[in-house]
Amino acid sequence: MRLHAALLALPATLLASLVLAVPSPAAYLEHQQPLSASTNPQRSRWRTLSDRVIVSIWGSSSHGKYVGDRASRTDRLAPSHTLARYGGDMVLRFNVSTAEEAKGLAEAADTLLLDVWEFSRDWVDIRLSKDIVAPLLGLLPQSLQRSHTPLLRERDLAQAIYDTYPPPRSIAPQTTPNPPSHLRDRPFSAALQQGDGESNLFFANYQPLSVIEPWLRLLASLFTTHVQPVTIGVSAQGRDISGLRVGVHPTNADKPNPPKRKTILITGGLHAREWISTSTVNYIAYNLITSYGRIPSVTRLLEAFDFVFIPTLNPDGYVYTWTTDRLWRKNRQQTTLRFCQGIDLDRAFSFQWDGDVTTDGNPCSESFAGESPFEAVEAGVLADWAKNETESNNVEFVGFLDLHSYSQVIQYPYSYSCDDVPPGLENLEELAMGLSKAIRVAHGHSYEVMPACEGNTAASSTKNVGVTNQQRGIWPRMEAAGGSALDWFYREMRVRYAYQIKLRDRGTYGFLLPREEIVPTGKEILDAVLYLGDFLSEAYGVDGVGAVEMSRDGEETDGGEDDGEQVESFAGKPAHDDLEDDWVVADEEAEMLRVEDVQWELRRPRRR
Repeated sequence: MRLHAALLALPATLLASLVLAVPSPAAYLEHQQPLSASTNPQRSRWRTLSDRVIVSIWGSSSHGKYVGDRASRTDRLAPSHTLARYGGDMVLRFNVSTAEEAKGLAEAADTLLLDVWEFSRDWVDIRLSKDIVAPLLGLLPQSLQRSHTPLLRERDLAQAIYDTYPPPRSIAPQTTPNPPSHLRDRPFSAALQQGDGESNLFFANYQPLSVIEPWLRLLASLFTTHVQPVTIGVSAQGRDISGLRVGVHPTNADKPNPPKRKTILITGGLHAREWISTSTVNYIAYNLITSYGRIPSVTRLLEAFDFVFIPTLNPDGYVYTWTTDRLWRKNRQQTTLRFCQGIDLDRAFSFQWDGDVTTDGNPCSESFAGESPFEAVEAGVLADWAKNETESNNVEFVGFLDLHSYSQVIQYPYSYSCDDVPPGLENLEELAMGLSKAIRVAHGHSYEVMPACEGNTAASSTKNVGVTNQQRGIWPRMEAAGGSALDWFYREMRVRYAYQIKLRDRGTYGFLLPREEIVPTGKEILDAVLYLGDFLSEAYGVDGVGAVEMSRDGEETDGGEDDGEQVESFAGKPAHDDLEDDWVVADEEAEMLRVEDVQWELRRPRRR
């Protein structure tokens, strides 16, 4: 295993002292409690020591320590050391325009073991200590040394982290800033109203695993006609990986060989810090469950397909983000280095696994893929469960949505390379564009569509498919790319329509999306899921699902002759009267409507 040159340069005695100074995992297991206004924010021992080592090698950039802004703090159900851990950190966005810049930034981030948050064709977001800014700039090409802007400064980052935790229930009515009017003074109870989820207090805040799991069990117990609890296996630390199966199973008692049950798998929380992905999976599940028997189109959808929702694929890491480190990414599995725990679950699957090459076998890397494919317990559990479903439980997976954050992108296979063109590329692109348009028309948010391989690079100069990386201008990767869940489900499980969706936003808050965005994000992805169900109903010849339609006055439209509207299909083709299964939407003026003023419905256009 190769270590970074910077660490190799350190004396052995100093390295030994660093290892001994790191507290054991048990030392991090603190109880959640409101932060006292008198808390003195000091950085963790490991962060302090590592920063001092880096500064001693590359020089200091200190311009004064962050001492906190006590007046801006609010009581939260957050670990008491939250500000101590993040008080001096910030998030910088680097604007990348050349391959040299991309390569230099990737190598520098790897050398300094920095936390790369997100990247696109044009920019890279990195979280780092303020003291490390100068050493980082010293390793970059001169053109990048002035080509960066702060997204979240020290106070902003610490406050944004703190604000993602919910307030203690005992003080929530007095201290929660500007909750939605329909949630004010509403008690939290087990009663689930049939609605769009906006009126349910569960979605007013991000929820810890200790709340999510009983909530899932409650849904299964209240809606027994179409909901079943699912446990796909156990995590590295022994926690259940729970979910829900939603759908209405025909008895097929008279058929000796019943057809396979077409199933759509929707997952979240593969990366622990991406809380919005977990909340969005829960939001979609809740709305489909409570709409069954009440909205005919959803009823038909759940009769045609099964949906399996797994909101927290990484329960150990998710719990750790609530108790210890809000920005933890990997699972909590022990590695060969005690102070560098965890494996990146989205780099741990067997298809085109390349972790030993792209991360140098370094357990301290945020993209560490383990020493071998499926070494990460949770990745192996998901793969084994999926195989067993198809081999033993008469399941055929026809759709896969893996929700992440952030940057508002819909990605399709492959992730590991842009040189390999996936079979069925045109179908993948067509559905991805439809999902993006379903979101944009109803909610006004733009989700870019691209192959996942481009999403793993710092930049790309062209979108042409079927040519080499060099011809296309695919620049050096910012992190490992092989072994993704997206590629594994598409290739190994032969799921024809597999996507990774990166949710809101584009960098204003990044992984720290305010809780006020939970419901709006859930709404736009719910509409994408309804469009997905409609698309798959035609692709697989399933009866009774229908078309996605939106009316400007908020009333259902029947697609009849009296509508007087020019109708356009989501696929971008004219709607034809003789095609019963066209997917149609009212004219583009509807884009200007607020989401509260429109109503989505799955239905078939009337034959004329």
